[in-house]
Amino acid sequence: MESSTSETANSVKTPNELLPPELQKLSVVEKIGYSLGDLAANLIFQTLMAFLAFFYTDIYKIPPAAASLVILIGGIVGAFFNLAMGAIADRTNTRWGKFRPWILWTAIPFGVISLLAFSTPNFNENGKIAYAFITYFLLVLVYSANNLPYSALSGVLTGSMKERNSLASYRFTAVMVAQFIIQVLLLPLALSLGDGDKANGFEKVMLVFAITGVICFIITFFTTRERVIPAKEQKTPILQDLADLSKNKPWIIMLVLTILVFITLATRGGMNIFYFKYYLTEASQVQFLELIGFEGIIAWLGTIFTPEAFTEFSKSDNAPYAVASLSSALSTISMIVGIAFSKPLADRFGKRNIFGWFLTASAITLIALNFLSPTAVISVFVAQICFGFLYGITTPLLWTMIADVADYSEWKNNRRATAIIFSAMIFGLKVGLSVGGALSAWLLGVFGYIPDAAVQPESATTGIRLLMSVIPGLIFLTAASLLFWYPIRKETEVEIERDLAARRSKYAADQVV
Repeated sequence: MESSTSETANSVKTPNELLPPELQKLSVVEKIGYSLGDLAANLIFQTLMAFLAFFYTDIYKIPPAAASLVILIGGIVGAFFNLAMGAIADRTNTRWGKFRPWILWTAIPFGVISLLAFSTPNFNENGKIAYAFITYFLLVLVYSANNLPYSALSGVLTGSMKERNSLASYRFTAVMVAQFIIQVLLLPLALSLGDGDKANGFEKVMLVFAITGVICFIITFFTTRERVIPAKEQKTPILQDLADLSKNKPWIIMLVLTILVFITLATRGGMNIFYFKYYLTEASQVQFLELIGFEGIIAWLGTIFTPEAFTEFSKSDNAPYAVASLSSALSTISMIVGIAFSKPLADRFGKRNIFGWFLTASAITLIALNFLSPTAVISVFVAQICFGFLYGITTPLLWTMIADVADYSEWKNNRRATAIIFSAMIFGLKVGLSVGGALSAWLLGVFGYIPDAAVQPESATTGIRLLMSVIPGLIFLTAASLLFWYPIRKETEVEIERDLAARRSKYAADQVV
């Protein structure tokens, strides 16, 4: 009797365990483990967005027009691989699931190719262009093979839309940590580790990033579990998947929106270092550093690292690098604060509304930069902080909305194709990143930019200002306007989640019978 009572007590399930597996809450360990995959990927992705054009033109000394073609062609070709990767991932079947194994399989290749892409072998100009193209092309391929399954994994860890919002907050906090590392620490570390030689410094920093990334991907693999499993009898032809997508209105809207958002981020991110180096005056930035006691900050950092770690970074002729890094630091911190507001706002008002409102506000903040003078360093800081907070609220929502689109497709068609939906969105991301990076590199040439020149023509500084403000701001506004036609509102989210949970429970019950 005692044994029976004990057995009964042990078999009592908590409310979470009584839910279908795909609606159970995710543990903090799983959320952190999943988010480490984004930390790993974004150590590379954020470097591409913020420094690829600068790395090619000012460090590896590739002509801007050639750098533009490398970024555009390599990126676009790599983007099309996403579509094939989506079909492959959806049809992968292992004891670990569909998507988790790809994170494990690609971890080491990702690290190795990332290091090669930011190395600077001593070739002639044509050799440098060929090397840049080959390594960048391989990087976008392995990035697709890794990040597409990783992104799709978020759609099958849980079927609960609230849990996805929570997961996205963890995930994009990790993204912001990576962004902070890249935008704030990469340049000073590259300058210091390379003893002033930026090429050597970049290679050393990327080696650290590559090793860190491999470790993080392996942790992601071991700490996550796929719960939303399609019916075993579902064997949808690829053409049927594509036909479903062509009729999926929210997917079409999110695809175009994703392209526009990443054109903006790549354009603005690529211009950030140019803006501080060539648009804002060096004298005003030196004065700003004196005002905030930058030497004291460097001394404090020396107690954390080593006194020599930031020696190069603290030199007066590197003031634009210092101010750019400080600005990025504050902007990234404000993004992390914004992310904290994302989930409660989305739960209350719906993802579509919050995304649209704050994307519009972010665009207005960007456009405001156009009206600041080359000496208005403090005002630039304020604008960057405001942008960081406003855009930070939107960052988790893009990917949770794409997961919702996968649910919407299953709801409408009774077929789940998570990876191909995410692959199309990452296709959009790659197209946006490639177009934005190529656009900024190409327009630099059009505006008369002279690589690594001490003084730029007025046309070049004007172009850099526009590429940092008005151009990305207008693209953001265009993206936000698309959400007027996005049909998945808050009440639709609730209906989809309820209906799919009922279908999956019925399927599970039928399997038991």
